[in-house]
Amino acid sequence: MWWQDLDPSIYIAVILGAIIVVLAVEAIRHRLALKHIPYRIHVNGTRGKSSVARLIAAGLRAGGIRTCAKTTGTLARFIDPDGNEEAIYRMGHTNVIEQVGVVRKAKKLGCQALVIECMALQPLLQSLCELKLVRSTHGVLTNARPDHLDVMGPLEEDVALALAGTVTVKGEYFTAEQKHAPLFQRVAQERGSRFHGIGDAECASIHDDEIARFSYHEFKENVALALSVCASLGVDRQVALEGMWAAMPDPGAMSIYQVSHNGHRVYFANAFAANDPVSTTTLWEKLLADHPEAQSKTLIVNCRADRHERSAQMGEAVLGWQAPDDIVLVGTGTETFVHTCKKLDNNKAKTLRFTEAEGWSVEQILAHVTRDADPTVHLVVGVSNIAGIGLDLVEFFRQRKETA
Repeated sequence: MWWQDLDPSIYIAVILGAIIVVLAVEAIRHRLALKHIPYRIHVNGTRGKSSVARLIAAGLRAGGIRTCAKTTGTLARFIDPDGNEEAIYRMGHTNVIEQVGVVRKAKKLGCQALVIECMALQPLLQSLCELKLVRSTHGVLTNARPDHLDVMGPLEEDVALALAGTVTVKGEYFTAEQKHAPLFQRVAQERGSRFHGIGDAECASIHDDEIARFSYHEFKENVALALSVCASLGVDRQVALEGMWAAMPDPGAMSIYQVSHNGHRVYFANAFAANDPVSTTTLWEKLLADHPEAQSKTLIVNCRADRHERSAQMGEAVLGWQAPDDIVLVGTGTETFVHTCKKLDNNKAKTLRFTEAEGWSVEQILAHVTRDADPTVHLVVGVSNIAGIGLDLVEFFRQRKETA
């Protein structure tokens, strides 16, 4: 055949050309899909992305705006315009390209708004997600704290710079971050976007009785941030709040469950989503203040062998806390946590009680906490990672809770 005599380089050129054409067609198709969704809300930040994405979507739905949402927090979820959720199943590792499919699905469902959580960590990919995949009309940043320093670091300021890659171009940009707010304001101005800073006054406008109506522990800054976005799209504050109160929380949302076990009363706090030192420290202090009746305080640190830096950060943070009575180490790679404590302050580390519990079941952990014969009130706080045993613990206590 005539093509058998062609130079191999021509075959390569033809194949590459075909690939370029396909990619170009897909890019055009994606751009057209985006144009069918008037409001595209891209949520980023160190902590609280999933919660804020859910709050915004719930508020918009309540306001009559047909809204889809996609979260990538504890468990990746797609939320349809009726508030129904479905799991997002992945083959292999997570890939930001899955956002393309989410956009197409939202378009197919006739959504006016899509609230989508940023799933990228690498600074370049964060920028790509905003500029190519989402092209948001409304950008949202919860906060910028020291986490994933191995990818976005090494400094907290580097994390903020990386997160700035998702600042909206010629749109509206909202953030509850205060420490690095000048950076995000400058980038927003450079990209032609209007900057909306959520500060102490906005957080103070969220009343305690309004927070109390959530079925889980929500933060005022998250609610204030979500309300600001909803207000910019014409949704009444009370209407938005009613929608938020009724919405299903993220599985990783901070919740407290009370159970009784062998005469002991146990308060279990699901704080696994707080896996940076700033957030975790804040929650630990608040939980201690909220539960003065607790006679025993146990910290469960769920470690991951592929997150050594996070375990080290957590070990350093704990040294500055009001010490737990027991630190139960679960998951994998727990030696990093202990090594960090001893390396930074061996004298303080000697006063801490470490319980190595890698491979323990939930029942074994609970038996360990309630091992004393005398009935005791226990505060048990899970931090660092929710994967694996963390999710098992949450589900165990959720199913057996006496009061929320």
